Amino acid sequence: MPNRPLILIACMLTMFMAAIEGTIVATAIPSIVADLGGFSLFGWVFGAYMLAQSVTIPIYGRLADLYGRKRVLFVGTAIFLTGSSLCGLAPNMVALIGFRFLQGLGAGAILPIASTIVGDIYTPAERAKIQGYLSSVWGFAGVVGPLLGAFIVSHMPWSVIFWINVPIGIATIAALALFYPEQPQRRRHAIDYPGAVLMVIAVGLLMTALFQAKALGWWTFGLLGLSAIAFVALFAQERTASEPLLPLGLWRNRMILSGNLGSLAIGATMMSTTAFLPVYIQGVMGLPVLAGGTALALLSTAWPVASTLGGRLMMVTSYRFNIILGGAILLFGSAMLPLVLRGGSLIGADIAAAIIGAGLGLCSSTYMVSVQSAAAQHQRGIATASTVFTRQVGAALGTAMLGAVLNLRLGDGFAGDPVQTLMDPISRAALPAAHLATLTLAVDDALHLVFWSGAIIAVIACALTFLTPAGIGPGRTHESPKP
Repeated sequence: MPNRPLILIACMLTMFMAAIEGTIVATAIPSIVADLGGFSLFGWVFGAYMLAQSVTIPIYGRLADLYGRKRVLFVGTAIFLTGSSLCGLAPNMVALIGFRFLQGLGAGAILPIASTIVGDIYTPAERAKIQGYLSSVWGFAGVVGPLLGAFIVSHMPWSVIFWINVPIGIATIAALALFYPEQPQRRRHAIDYPGAVLMVIAVGLLMTALFQAKALGWWTFGLLGLSAIAFVALFAQERTASEPLLPLGLWRNRMILSGNLGSLAIGATMMSTTAFLPVYIQGVMGLPVLAGGTALALLSTAWPVASTLGGRLMMVTSYRFNIILGGAILLFGSAMLPLVLRGGSLIGADIAAAIIGAGLGLCSSTYMVSVQSAAAQHQRGIATASTVFTRQVGAALGTAMLGAVLNLRLGDGFAGDPVQTLMDPISRAALPAAHLATLTLAVDDALHLVFWSGAIIAVIACALTFLTPAGIGPGRTHESPKP
């Protein structure tokens, strides 16, 4: 296909648009809360976006198989940009949450379909080589996002953080319209509306229960039960639908099944570092925000480096070798983290974070290439989306489980939230020395249990790597992209 480098750049810009969204908004949230108020609702600024994104990922993936990648990506990007523009105009926190939900409804199309387009235009061997480019988008966004967010809120209105993606989105739509000559099959499709509704209900209830487990209390189990019922109904619907939203036969392929289970596990594993390591560095060690950000930046940098090296390695080995190696590295870093933190070593924590990032980079990129290579072209959209979706569900599940471990370990013996007290410099400075020592010790102990729990999840992730079929790699397939 001509113009493949230009199409690749357009897809990378599309991914960057989604990747930078989370990091740049997180940096600006204090300024947004100061302006709009509604501090008690600020968690929904992230939750509404992630909920809408998670629900729509599989739906967009299947629609891309039925109606063409370009058309569905354009619709999703247009919704995302509309939501982004409205977020910058939000008069209050409730409106911002609603616009973030709209933004998330479009975001569900961006990553899986951009990845699918890359999978369509490159052979498996070529995909292995360019995974480093795709992963570098996330590493770059992880470093640039916080810096750019801090600069914007310091020198401009916070609205700019939402509007900055608009020109990028318009440019990517224009580039793909010009350079990606897709010709989807022209035939009538039987849209699986009941499956789409059941998918929204099942995934929506699941993600709401996971995101809001602490606030919901015992109601969490009720939502999980209703979600399970909806998933059973979805399974029954997909068995009889003429063009199912989720083709059940897809998961009879062992490569695709192992890729989805593995993505679920590594999504859960990474949250022990990305969600809780900055809390430990700032709250327990008493170090500034920059120290915690540095650890995550090292993780984000190691990810694409390992992905690039892994792409070359899988060409001469196999998917299984790469994934098992990545799982072993991930387990080593996850077990190393609580050990070095017990000794109070910030450098050790940075090294452990980088090792974890390397393991994640090896596993995630290899899972993506292997799943895309195993799927037929007419099912590559939903296969790619399923890998993205399971990793996101894993991240939500990991956050909920590890957060529960933290809360159970801390118990109710403290006035207020001890973690928030230690994280707030003003509150921390106001504490008597003895009380500060007591709080620090309690949070230190609880977070170590969180990190060891993350290491246990890493054991599961490492064990699941052995499900990957042996003897298959990008250098051993004869698949070619469609012209």
